[in-house]
Amino acid sequence: MANGKVTVIGSFAVGLTLRADRFPVRGETLIGRDFDQGPGGKGSNQAVQIARLGGDVEFVGVIGTDGFGDIAAKLYGDEGVGTTYLTRTAERNTGLGFIVLNAEGDNFIILDPGANALFSPAHVDAAGERINASQVVLAQLEIPLATAVHGLRAGHRAGAIAILNPAPAAPVPAEAFADIDIVTPNHTELRVMLGRRPDDPVDSRDLCAELLRLGVRTVVLTQGEQGALIVRADGTQHIASHPVDVVDTTGAGDAFSGTLAASLAEGATLEAAVARAVGAGALACTRLGVVPALPRRTELEALLSSTSR
Repeated sequence: MANGKVTVIGSFAVGLTLRADRFPVRGETLIGRDFDQGPGGKGSNQAVQIARLGGDVEFVGVIGTDGFGDIAAKLYGDEGVGTTYLTRTAERNTGLGFIVLNAEGDNFIILDPGANALFSPAHVDAAGERINASQVVLAQLEIPLATAVHGLRAGHRAGAIAILNPAPAAPVPAEAFADIDIVTPNHTELRVMLGRRPDDPVDSRDLCAELLRLGVRTVVLTQGEQGALIVRADGTQHIASHPVDVVDTTGAGDAFSGTLAASLAEGATLEAAVARAVGAGALACTRLGVVPALPRRTELEALLSSTSR
């Protein structure tokens, strides 16, 4: 298959992690250890996943002119992610997350969106030529909601497949759904994006049907180790996952979303694209971290061929 073009409209942030035996109390200074620093941001991670599968991907986002922004620039150069429409600004720092882990593996996180908060619809418009040439436009909710919605609308109206990965969970205005071709929530995100409580007991299939009534063409409900459920007006289909030794699940969602977008851009059917995405998500669970866990094309093909025999 020829590799189609994917435009990712999303965030970049650097995660700064420290471990300690316990969390500090007010006013206390603790000695920590095992400092780690690495690139993140859902849009960025998904763009890297697309590139690792051989996709033609451009990342549209906003980062700072600081050293943390240099981490993004190096990552994209190393991975083959296009940056023609990546804006660097001196107005705000690059997005950052401070993560503290205790001995039990619990954490607390403080996020500074930084330059991501400046990402406006005007930045999307500046990438209009690329969006118009794309087969898939992919957005998430770590950037201002108006910008994500604007990007999906631009992609849908240009004839691209507009995909929303509604993470982190946030309500989405009803008028936005008509411009979304595929939405990929998990059970919690499904509820929150419809303005419901995260633990609302209503059946998930009923909520998927509500999204279809609001204008979404397809819902791909991710179900962790259970795989994914494709819900369309003409029925539902379950795509099973793959048995793996789980080490860390944090990269699974971004591996799934990036692989879904890359596969659809190549011309795969929705069923085949979701099957590949489920496989990539499973592989990402076998390694620590997010970017280090995102699988290469050869790894994904090996998994899919081994489980299809």
